[in-house]
Amino acid sequence: MSVQDPAVDSLDNGTPSPLFYREPEALSSRLHADWRLKSGDLGFAAATHVVPIVVAEFARASRWYPVLFTAGTPSPVALLGLEPRNLFVTDGVWTPQAYVPAYVRRYPFGFMATSEPDRYALAIDAASDAVVRGGEEGEPLFADGEPGPLTREALKFCDAFQGEAAATSAFCAAVAAQGLLVDRRAEAVLPDGRRFGVEGFQVIDPERFGALPAEVVVDWHQRGWLGLAHFHLASLDRFTDLLALQGAA
Repeated sequence: MSVQDPAVDSLDNGTPSPLFYREPEALSSRLHADWRLKSGDLGFAAATHVVPIVVAEFARASRWYPVLFTAGTPSPVALLGLEPRNLFVTDGVWTPQAYVPAYVRRYPFGFMATSEPDRYALAIDAASDAVVRGGEEGEPLFADGEPGPLTREALKFCDAFQGEAAATSAFCAAVAAQGLLVDRRAEAVLPDGRRFGVEGFQVIDPERFGALPAEVVVDWHQRGWLGLAHFHLASLDRFTDLLALQGAA
């Protein structure tokens, strides 16, 4: 099983939709005046084994999941299972106390690029089971032609996520520029004979990390990047936890 980049970019028309999104539409008070959003479960995330994360999540995510880098142009992901299945979602409910990545929490909202450079519009996945067209069920997206509280909160959340994406790209670029990333493959055999393999991901090589020049170490310390690297390395111990969960599944 490969760890592929789930695409955390904006929900651009004409390009493959990122993970979870099937019919993203830019929100409009005219087109979506009567749309509502009901409280839904997290079943939409049950069939995925990787979810994008941003650097602000490393500390919390590393307590529960291996934090890996995708192959090619590196981007961080949380590994949620050893096969195309999320071991932390059961009957639409995420494991209590376990950290739920922001990418999951923002759904079905997201950002869609506009014709203006570096400008985005709030979008929603029209195919989401939580979307209701008309009626009284759920919370309205608009009221009297203006964004309702739910929509305003979604805009704030997505804006913060987008801002963290830039910081995440900068960290990943620095890690790659220093030649710290190495390809890895994880294999496991359960007591019942089942075999699992995860490939197509990269990790920071501890020896290369420990050999960083002093001036780079100082710079990374000031930027907060040393801590991010340590969270990533510590998270690799979570492979043992995933194996135990997989064995119980």
